[in-house]
Amino acid sequence: MADKDSQAQSSLSDRELQVLELVASGLTNQDIAEKLDISKRTVDNHISNILTKTETDNRVALLRWALQWGKVCLGGVNCCVLPYRPVD
Repeated sequence: MADKDSQAQSSLSDRELQVLELVASGLTNQDIAEKLDISKRTVDNHISNILTKTETDNRVALLRWALQWGKVCLGGVNCCVLPYRPVD
């Protein structure tokens, strides 16, 4: 299962990681759309793709996943900068 989790971790695009950070900050899909100057439907699609790739069912499970993999920083938790490792 760890291999599957790390595969999902590396398969998120830069935009999906950006959307994930905004979800973690508590923004609604509409707020994210306005902040990124894209449509709400595009945000909906990004979130749907993220949920599929991470095999999570909802925003809460997604945030748990993101914290586990160090993808978000919340209130001083998980805020260390990890070295960049390119994906083969």
